[in-house]
Amino acid sequence: MKVFSRYTLILLAGVAIGISLAIGQGAFADRAQSQGVTTTLPLNELRTFTEVFARIKNDYVEPVDDKTLLENAIRGMISGLDPHSAYLDKSEFQELRIGTSGEFGGLGIEVGMEDGFVKVIAPIDGTPAQKAGIKSGDLIIRLDDTPVKGMSLNDAVSKMRGKEGTKITLTIVREGVDKPFTVTLTRARIKVHSVRSHMLEPGFGYVRISHFQQHTGDDLLKAVAKLKKENKGDLKGLVLDLRNNPGGLLDAAVEVANAFVQHGTIVSVRGRTPDSNLERHASSGDVLHGAPMVVLVNGGSASASEIVAGALQDDKRAVIMGQRTFGKGSVQTILPLGGDTAVKLTTARYYTPSGRSIQAEGITPDIPLSDVKVAAAQGSGIAPLKEKDLTGHLINGNGKDQSNAIEKADAKKAKERLSLAEKDYPAFEALNLLKGLYLLKTQ
Repeated sequence: MKVFSRYTLILLAGVAIGISLAIGQGAFADRAQSQGVTTTLPLNELRTFTEVFARIKNDYVEPVDDKTLLENAIRGMISGLDPHSAYLDKSEFQELRIGTSGEFGGLGIEVGMEDGFVKVIAPIDGTPAQKAGIKSGDLIIRLDDTPVKGMSLNDAVSKMRGKEGTKITLTIVREGVDKPFTVTLTRARIKVHSVRSHMLEPGFGYVRISHFQQHTGDDLLKAVAKLKKENKGDLKGLVLDLRNNPGGLLDAAVEVANAFVQHGTIVSVRGRTPDSNLERHASSGDVLHGAPMVVLVNGGSASASEIVAGALQDDKRAVIMGQRTFGKGSVQTILPLGGDTAVKLTTARYYTPSGRSIQAEGITPDIPLSDVKVAAAQGSGIAPLKEKDLTGHLINGNGKDQSNAIEKADAKKAKERLSLAEKDYPAFEALNLLKGLYLLKTQ
């Protein structure tokens, strides 16, 4: 089951920091002084805070416990900084770890909400849900004995997840079936794959990355190797699809870019403290051996996606095609606190190899492409007249008339191209560009 985070994340592996606070003295004061940060307490503001706290405790229409008030104060303090900083309680912290690892105990269903019920978007291949025959469009109205109506999506997702080997019974309403029915599933270890791939045409591959998780770099290499095996040799070109990819782990983005960039900087990160500054460089060869690349992006491509697109664009390794990206050029660091809670805090900005900050600007595609749909033109149904149709035409000088076979092959290819254009016009245009780049390279 995919769980979509409310925020776009770039998590810095290995930069998680525990904070101990000693007011006015001790380790915190020493560190603050060394960084030029004042430790003077804002007494007037704190006095206002305590007064508001007391007013709520005494006068609010219903009793509120201290823990709730203080947690809400922390949330407000952090969320007021920028759209991506947040306080994470125990369940939110757990959800974040699940989202970045891509592994959890559950049923294997991608879900959403519709009319207060959980709607199945798609079962994941090879999971308990897929094996039990759960279908796209099914509505889940009850989880064990608990009605779904009135539940939030997060609560429903949490209830469906659980320890491997445990069971849960779903009550399902399906279009075309007269009455609700139940399905009992056994939870299993679910691994959500962020990388999908297939061949567009002989020699030309397609890889889609939906988000950046711990295993995305390795999965990309496996996908390219699979395409090469299917092609029985090196690829002539590759479409890398990062559309609507909201981001994820910084390290995963670096690994993806590193698979294609042979040398130089991939990304640099700059913040206020020395701990926040880092620079990542290419350290391996190009898995495509120089074959042309087109990267598809749009307004939903953010964060880690923009790191990859920016690195490939600055290195002139790929042509960026599509629409201007989201423009999230900041880095969030997870700072674990006590009680399995954490702070997700914006600690730095990142920069492309040429030194560009894309914060609030995004990556401008090399070839802009509108979000359009195409359909086959309605013709007269009469094929145009050709030389071979003329009475008494000369036979081809090669000694064999293959015009009919060639025409059939052309018609088949045209049908396949039209199918791709109708289903995914940007991918169709990317494939056409790849073919042109390959022809130029081989001339």
